[in-house]
Amino acid sequence: MNASRRDVILGTLFGAGHAGTSISAALGMVEAKVLEGASRKVVAVISDGGLSAGLTYEGLNSAGHLDRDLIVVLNDNEHFIDPRVGAVSSFLSKQFTSDLGVRLQKNLSNLLRSLPSGENLKHAARKMRDSFLSLVTPGFLFESLGFQYVGPIDGHNISEMIMTLESVKKLDGPTLVHVLTKKGKGYVPAEQDPIKFHAVTPFHVLTGKPKKEKGPVPTYTDVFGRSLVRLAKGNPKVVGITAAMGSGTGIDKLAREMPRRTYDVGIAEQHAVTFAGGLATEGFIPVVAIYSTFLQRGYDEILHDVCLQDLHVVFALDRAGLVGADGPTHHGVFDFAYMRSMPNMVIMAPKDENELQHMLKTAVDHPGPISLRYPRGEGWGGALDKDMKTLEIGKAEILRQGGDLVIAAIGHTVLPALKAAEELAPLGIDAAVVNARFVKPLDKNLFRDLLTRVPRLITVEDHVVTGGFGSALIEFLTDEGFTGTEVKRLGVPDRFIPHGTQDELRKMCGFDKDAIAQASLQLVRRGKKRSREGWERGSA
Repeated sequence: MNASRRDVILGTLFGAGHAGTSISAALGMVEAKVLEGASRKVVAVISDGGLSAGLTYEGLNSAGHLDRDLIVVLNDNEHFIDPRVGAVSSFLSKQFTSDLGVRLQKNLSNLLRSLPSGENLKHAARKMRDSFLSLVTPGFLFESLGFQYVGPIDGHNISEMIMTLESVKKLDGPTLVHVLTKKGKGYVPAEQDPIKFHAVTPFHVLTGKPKKEKGPVPTYTDVFGRSLVRLAKGNPKVVGITAAMGSGTGIDKLAREMPRRTYDVGIAEQHAVTFAGGLATEGFIPVVAIYSTFLQRGYDEILHDVCLQDLHVVFALDRAGLVGADGPTHHGVFDFAYMRSMPNMVIMAPKDENELQHMLKTAVDHPGPISLRYPRGEGWGGALDKDMKTLEIGKAEILRQGGDLVIAAIGHTVLPALKAAEELAPLGIDAAVVNARFVKPLDKNLFRDLLTRVPRLITVEDHVVTGGFGSALIEFLTDEGFTGTEVKRLGVPDRFIPHGTQDELRKMCGFDKDAIAQASLQLVRRGKKRSREGWERGSA
């Protein structure tokens, strides 16, 4: 086997969890190939949904400028997870239907082959064909960016795909192959409901129905969506924004009730944030619902376009914390850290689904930038208050008094912390439990009073310990001059966390109920041992 063939088979792969990255990454590989003098081919595969991401056009623009040997395969199936939206979507869809577009190209190609011999005639006919196709296909968009356009072709015709890619492999310069596919093709339930089958739990193959039916406890996403609809009905200034995740964030509920006040901007988190800022300048109250991990892409816009101008934008961070099976690209465990350093930002996390609805109302009523984050999956199953209320900004609550240590928890970790404290009581350990509610601003008065009396603190968060809630409390203790407080932070360690169920990962990271109890036990026993040793030394 020659070296170039081995390069094709054993070529480098680039990890991807967020859309729109493939062309830029592939172009970097192409340039590395040029600098090395290597001969391997580089292929970027991107969906039509990925064309709504701004990074895609940055990559296309640079690739066309460099004029490198890059192959881009555009998989056009008319979907993000939900059906695609936006002007680019309309541009791709309005040309001809998929089948008609493919047939048109085939018929024109067959006509070209049937013409009498004669290079001038063939050349003129080929130019006519290409010009006509550019009018009825999206080819001229990519050709204007310096790409050779091939397609559209039927992505389910394997022999045609192989033949096309073998031909394209021989071309020089940037080339885009437009492939038409049907999401869920070949499995009827998935063809009929491609949104549900984008990501599935175990299901019965014959029927397509899930093996585990949805339980009676609503998810945090459901509670958020319903609460947003209620608030929007009571306040005409409330609008909803999402970035290609309408069903995933619950914004689809508002879209069904109030489509004119709901915006899906496509895979464009940066635009979503600045668009929200523009709405806020005109007196509207945009609620931007985006997964925690995806909102990272809009960091600069949150800082400069919202916080710097102190605009009233609500950030609802779904899938915050360890999300489970979606793995390291989707764990939403960095938002406290990247939001906490921004002036004017308020940061909240509810202990349960009932507190979530109150926090959403609090966010809508607060006049500046504010965020609330909540986890993936079902809530705790508690009753929801009929009326939503506004919480006092920066006010925590003590759920349990205690004199041996303070367990300060935030968000979904609060109730496990409370259960851990209850299990410690029979062991003679009296733990106070605080539902912090706010990471910024902290309830300084409450923590000052508690930690003056109780010099042991455990913080618990479904977030990286670096720069998170625990770090905020340590900074507070330092600023206040506390010197004798023992602190143990529980949360996600400073490494990327793999796939697994949420329960498995919380246990692995050491902040589930049992881990909280064990850490509390060790902290109290160590403190009492030190006190005893100090007393003995003093007596001697």
